[in-house]
Amino acid sequence: MPRQLTIHEGPDCDPYWESRPAWSPDGRLIAYLQGGPERLLEYAVHQLAVIRATGGSPRLLTSALDRNVTKPHWSTDGGSIFFLLEHDRRNELARVSSSGGPVARVLAGRFDLNDFDFGPDGRTAVLASEPSQPFEVFALEHGERRPISRQNQELFEQLKLATVEEIQFKSRDGTPINGFLVKPPNPQSGAKYPTLLRIHGGPALQFSQEFKDDWQLFAAHGYLVVAANPRGSSGRGEAFAKAIYADWGNKDVEDVLAAVDNIVSLGVADPQRLGIGGFSYGAMLTNYTIAKDARFKAAVSRAGSSNILAGYGTDQYTLDYELELGTPWRNLDVWLRISFPFFHADRIVTPTLFLCGDKDFNVPLLNSEQMYQALRSLGRDTQLVIYPDQTHEIKRPSYFRDYLERSLEWYDRYLMTPAPGQFPASHQ
Repeated sequence: MPRQLTIHEGPDCDPYWESRPAWSPDGRLIAYLQGGPERLLEYAVHQLAVIRATGGSPRLLTSALDRNVTKPHWSTDGGSIFFLLEHDRRNELARVSSSGGPVARVLAGRFDLNDFDFGPDGRTAVLASEPSQPFEVFALEHGERRPISRQNQELFEQLKLATVEEIQFKSRDGTPINGFLVKPPNPQSGAKYPTLLRIHGGPALQFSQEFKDDWQLFAAHGYLVVAANPRGSSGRGEAFAKAIYADWGNKDVEDVLAAVDNIVSLGVADPQRLGIGGFSYGAMLTNYTIAKDARFKAAVSRAGSSNILAGYGTDQYTLDYELELGTPWRNLDVWLRISFPFFHADRIVTPTLFLCGDKDFNVPLLNSEQMYQALRSLGRDTQLVIYPDQTHEIKRPSYFRDYLERSLEWYDRYLMTPAPGQFPASHQ
């Protein structure tokens, strides 16, 4: 018979974080993730907690970090708990004593960890990626990674990859923002490149030090790619994430526009050939941005929404909406404010490609249909592509390839018309 152990108001081991409770070797304790207050939803930091298997008050082991943790594993002697620690643009392997104390970084660097496990003899394997390498399996030996799997080696010997650089800049109100800059292979000195601003979903996620196939594809096609982690992103603490609470499309728009301003000021981005795009909340933020700034010449918005009122009762976020925004009949001004792109669609002049799966229950198709219809009624250049039998993610490989090809074709149509001398001849 199940017996409840925790009474925390927020989520414990929220399935979204893919972290199971872990028994101590002697079976007396259980390590798990304790979420934040329910009202903070995904903006809250998830902490490592330990509770007796018989119940009682949990002991929080990472409350001083102000960072998310995932995937707890006990050491073989039960004296320590290992876990993944989310930090700015990376996930690290960390360890803390099961009785509490300082957190020690076990493995950290300019790479991202997705998972880890222990062998019966205590040896450690990690799943790691770098901007130039997809996820592979490594053995952890003396604090260093030794490669085990090489599933992409033959492919990557045939490719010349783009360089990925970390960037830091300040938003328009002075808030420090971090991100990445991807330059095309063999960048030409003095050239100003057509530039794509990429926006991640969530919003409480982040771009990290992992291989991004779409960044490489766009860069290989001659684009400069800039990706920012605006306010609302995870990895920099709870206050940074909840800065956009009930205020979507405001501070985060300023932050991603600051990323573009920064790259333009460096003289490598052509300010007349700017594109933008994202998926899920990244698509929502794309819509917010093009409704507030007309500088972008092309946009790709996949599985996003703009009329948040239409989402109430038709998607999976009703509880989230009521906690963060209140009900529409009591807080209509809030709902209308965050539905800005739809109710001010006449301000959008950017040619926009909308894409969505017809079985998307997360952000249903009607959201893309409404924005497409609004822009079409306004006489704007727009297209809507619907993928049959696909949900929020595009799972069928042929459809995902179609999405990438259509995105490139859309960007090329509006951005690949450089002025003489402004772009390498090999890409003209």
